[in-house]
Amino acid sequence: MEDAIKDRYEVVIGLEVHAQLLTKTKAYSSDLNEYGSAPNTNVSAITLGHPGTLPVMNQTTIDYAIKLGLACGCQIAPQQHFARKNYFYPDLPKGYQITQDTTPICTGGQIVIRTEDGGKKAIGLTRIHMEEDAGKSIHDVDVFDTLVDLNRAGTPLLEIVSEPDLRSSTEAYNYLTEVRKLVRYLDICDGNMEEGSLRCDANVSVRLKGSAEFGTKVEVKNMNSIRNVQRAIEFEITRQIETLEAGGQLTQETRAFDALKGITISMRTKEAANDYRYFPEPDLPPITVSQAHIDRVAQAMPALPGVLFDRYTKEFGLSEYDAYNITDQKGIALYYEALIALTKNYKAAANWLMGDIKSYLNEHGMDIQHFPLAPARIAALIALIDEGKVSSSIASQRIFPAMLSSEAAPLELAEQMNLIQSSDQSVILGYIDKVIAQNTAEVERYRNGEKQLIGFLMGQLMKVSGGKADPKAANALLRQKLEA
Repeated sequence: MEDAIKDRYEVVIGLEVHAQLLTKTKAYSSDLNEYGSAPNTNVSAITLGHPGTLPVMNQTTIDYAIKLGLACGCQIAPQQHFARKNYFYPDLPKGYQITQDTTPICTGGQIVIRTEDGGKKAIGLTRIHMEEDAGKSIHDVDVFDTLVDLNRAGTPLLEIVSEPDLRSSTEAYNYLTEVRKLVRYLDICDGNMEEGSLRCDANVSVRLKGSAEFGTKVEVKNMNSIRNVQRAIEFEITRQIETLEAGGQLTQETRAFDALKGITISMRTKEAANDYRYFPEPDLPPITVSQAHIDRVAQAMPALPGVLFDRYTKEFGLSEYDAYNITDQKGIALYYEALIALTKNYKAAANWLMGDIKSYLNEHGMDIQHFPLAPARIAALIALIDEGKVSSSIASQRIFPAMLSSEAAPLELAEQMNLIQSSDQSVILGYIDKVIAQNTAEVERYRNGEKQLIGFLMGQLMKVSGGKADPKAANALLRQKLEA
């Protein structure tokens, strides 16, 4: 499609994200909420909706919803009741889903994302509400039949519904990234889209720029990664614009995304709210959330990525790049927090974490939780550099690798390997004399005006000294010698 045609249209996107909660038991029963169990083992008469059974609300689900609502700046509803959303799926044993309709626990609020130009944009939230999940239909095990696993049925979900504030597939990607980061920081969801614990439906429409009315909305499902959400939206934008440009009409429908082909496929016409026949859930009493309860949840909240980002950039002077990388994963941020509690060299701490440590983690396919060096040992290594006892390069190339296979302190290792650098002028001058004698041509060129050769000569000096010459003192003495 030509860019000129595409530029005539504005894209309008809203996302519905379902976060499966990390509770021990299901939303309304004591059945285990556990991924990977043998099929149909985490079920009971309550999960199956047998006559005479009654659901009981999981208190942790409420607390997790309050956590997320507070993190997003939502209003927490003091009085709520539940509803039945009626529809038929083979993996929905009760024939309805217990959810919240007119009284969601959280309303309003926002999630701040990075825009394509590096700025910030607040994406409004319509609501966050509690509900239960359906089971899982499995189509690729039996050649002739669809199999049903009801272990997932009844697991607690939070549905996070955005306002139609997103204007590109990249903004949608960034929004979903922030949602996943947030639920992981709060420890309420593991955010694993491949396992289905974080799922996203995208509502996509296009309209001519300047139009006040929304276009025909199409819902896209079946996306198992953040990248696939972006791909599905990009395809759908092109499909809708091409349809309109050809004089066709769009249908409000639900479409599935085929990740292999990179296309969306029509599944069914979109249901309206009255198709679900919502009515109050008679078996669950209304719930009341007091301000005291909200305050207790708030007091137990961890530091959130946005707060840490502001702290790192404004108080510690880190670049936005460093701050984003550190706060991108909760484990990395926690390690950094532990590290800066032991050293005030915030930049050096960030450099070690995003440099040598992250390289080690990537090389070994390891999470920071399994990194063998405690923050205290890295802080001791930073102190060794700050005290001028070793250079940064020696610390990185020699001491850090040795620390990975030894319990010895960095100073002890440096002494064992004869790496403690010297600031003794007579020793350094001896190294300088050797460098000048071995590089007469470069010395002459330097003295004739090629001052950039100081870097080369310093490299030779550090090589001759085995990295033991104090770089600051050596640089000053070398310049004095060359200018003499």
